[in-house]
Amino acid sequence: MKTLLNYFFRGMLIIFPVGATIYIVTITINWMNSIFNDLFFGWFDLNIPGLGILTGFLSIALVGFIFTLAFTKPVVSFFERLLTRLPLVSIIYSSLKDLTEAFVGEKKKFNAPVKIQFTESGLVRFGFITQHSLSNIGLEDEVAVYCPHSYNFSGNLYIVPKDSITPIDADPADFMRFIVSGGVTNIS
Repeated sequence: MKTLLNYFFRGMLIIFPVGATIYIVTITINWMNSIFNDLFFGWFDLNIPGLGILTGFLSIALVGFIFTLAFTKPVVSFFERLLTRLPLVSIIYSSLKDLTEAFVGEKKKFNAPVKIQFTESGLVRFGFITQHSLSNIGLEDEVAVYCPHSYNFSGNLYIVPKDSITPIDADPADFMRFIVSGGVTNIS
């Protein structure tokens, strides 16, 4: 019986990550396909698998292309100013815009991996410096460090004295994978 349980758990080590990944990717693809199919092809009785995702991808790329043209920048600026002036909308819009730019924009924020020394006992936390200077809020000798949670899309923001952090020479993407995997993934 013990051997059978051992084989079962070894099988779970293979099946669970593969199955969970396939399940999450399938759900996401079906959800996106459904949304874009309904949005673009809702008036037709048309259900071609993947057409919604392809159409959505091309539409987003087209919007990106149009907004990089010189004559559209004033229009984009106008709508951004409008969104940032609306009371509740401004909080949501600016937060989401900053988060998106932190990952894919020109102002990537998660590019400075660090180790934070919390106590003399040796307790440390890994994270990324997101603001090198907090002098605009009166915190001259401190930095903002975002520490992502493992296996989650959340994290904590710590305001840390500059002398409590140690820069880590690692690829930011590998370092993020290391943190999010709970230290299981190797850093190259």
